Amino acid sequence: MVEHLIIETSELRKNYDGVEALRGLDLQVSAGCICGFLGRNGAGKTTTIKVLLGMAHPTSGIARLFGAAPDAEVRRRVGFVSEEKDLYGYMSVDDMIRFTASFFPRWRGDLQHRYLAKFELPLHRNVSELSRGMRTKLALLLALCRGAELLILDEPTSGLDPAMADEVLQAIVSHVANEEMTVFFSSHQIAEVEQIADRVVIIHRGRTVIAGAIDDLREKYCRVQIVFPNDPPATFRANGVERVKRKGRVLSVWSSAGGDDVEAEAMTLGATSVDVIPVTLKEIFLESVSEEE
Repeated sequence: MVEHLIIETSELRKNYDGVEALRGLDLQVSAGCICGFLGRNGAGKTTTIKVLLGMAHPTSGIARLFGAAPDAEVRRRVGFVSEEKDLYGYMSVDDMIRFTASFFPRWRGDLQHRYLAKFELPLHRNVSELSRGMRTKLALLLALCRGAELLILDEPTSGLDPAMADEVLQAIVSHVANEEMTVFFSSHQIAEVEQIADRVVIIHRGRTVIAGAIDDLREKYCRVQIVFPNDPPATFRANGVERVKRKGRVLSVWSSAGGDDVEAEAMTLGATSVDVIPVTLKEIFLESVSEEE
């Protein structure tokens, strides 16, 4: 079965005054998934989103949404919520909704009424008077009700308390379950990505370093603790070995191909014990963006 790609980049590069923000980024997001987009500060996440939305032009490479360049017509199929929650503070909530709806022929009045009730948004209060959480909910309503097929979120829960953040995340999951939509969201909150995403893309220094279904990554990556009767061997090679740390008689091996080959090699080298340890998405992230050689 061929996957229908909603987002695709190939060898995407973006330079700002000689600084490479993106260095050959390859990215694929399939229809219907919730994809978490992770990276350290300065890794290129916001630049990627700007290029995808046509807010910045790539230096070279290809960026496509729905198989086409991100022009005005394509962007009509996209809902976007920025970290700043770009809203007009002088407008009331009702005015903000009416103003936004006027630009989108496919505006969903049924969803508007649903989310107004669900989010308990005060129609006649000015946007400038809303709490940060309420502004986030309003920005999300505006994105969800425009009939978008793709929702792009940049740090959607930034600054929210845990209860409010959970409410926003559950609204996204519920919407995807009821509507045909793909979600691509950038976040520093790895626990939130694990909570709602089925796929993840991790970038580092402007390149994709890991991409895949979260469940597959948990199966693929592991840490193997190996104990030897004396000093461990100077070199340790096995399928999937990416990093080896030594401490006394113990080798700690980070593997990207499960633990079977590592365990077999360890026993061949005379190990007294081998322990294959499952890892979390947080550990996978930290190892993939480590600056160690």
